[in-house]
Amino acid sequence: MCTAVSFRTKDHYFGRNLDLEFSYHETVTVTPRNFPFHFRKMGEMGHHYAMIGMAYVAQEYPLYYDATNEKGLSMAGLNFPDNAHYFPEAAGKDNVAPFEFIPWILTQCASVAQARELLGRMNLMAMDFSAHLPASPLHWIIADRDEAIVVESVKEGLKVYDNPTKVLTNNPTFDYHMTNLANYMALSPKSPECNFAPDLGLKPYSRGMGGMGLPGDLSSASRFVKAAFTRLNSVCADDETASVSQFFQILGSVAQQKGCVLVGHEYEYTIYSSCCNTDKGVYYYNTYENSQLSAVDMFHEDLDGAELVNFPLILGQQVRMQN
Repeated sequence: MCTAVSFRTKDHYFGRNLDLEFSYHETVTVTPRNFPFHFRKMGEMGHHYAMIGMAYVAQEYPLYYDATNEKGLSMAGLNFPDNAHYFPEAAGKDNVAPFEFIPWILTQCASVAQARELLGRMNLMAMDFSAHLPASPLHWIIADRDEAIVVESVKEGLKVYDNPTKVLTNNPTFDYHMTNLANYMALSPKSPECNFAPDLGLKPYSRGMGGMGLPGDLSSASRFVKAAFTRLNSVCADDETASVSQFFQILGSVAQQKGCVLVGHEYEYTIYSSCCNTDKGVYYYNTYENSQLSAVDMFHEDLDGAELVNFPLILGQQVRMQN
């Protein structure tokens, strides 16, 4: 299970928590403009926008979990089991496999508006990457500095939703999450007033009672509410340090700790959290074992190259001793 967020101060930031019970040994991966993408049904794309993000590289192909291209458009795929439905190849459509979806959009589009145009003729096709890597059931958030949308391929077809919260988690479908927010519309960061029965004269008994009733469990529905409330009420300065710090605080509000969510015989946890400054192309991340931020600058690489550039994650806690 996962949480993705789009957030804007002076610059635009996009990132996510990846919550799973195991890691694929993913790397921060830069795809330069001339890396050849071989799409299964859409031919080869030899020149395109460069991108940076977190990927599992298999057979020299970047299977991106989340990525941002050089124009500032970002995209992330989140687990969507039971609801995701992919279709047979369709005549007259752009037939794209789920594992190709992020590259298909980010290689060609500079904005959400341009992504909408591609989505209008796209068919998410039922196709595995390989016998050992079957298609993952996913839905996606696509965001630029001005707007965000959610894309869900379900049995009824491809659905595209405007996303005013600029947050996405997992099941159920996005329309449910938006309807569910109405259950929490009385929430406020302010200390509560007594509406229960005015004659009782009830008063807050401690600080920290703003947001009373905000869910704290780790279900996707609860994480959506908490992440949306935290993001939409966020207050921070617009410089880089404050913005990045605040972004990781938002993600931290819905992070998963080992021992809280048992999946089969393993515990799900937040393997990594990421935050990309989409204006500057700087991808920040931390991991469950290493809370210190690390960063990769896309524009420090040769973006006119043709080879993937991979940065293994820095694991193990990094501690700065002060004496």
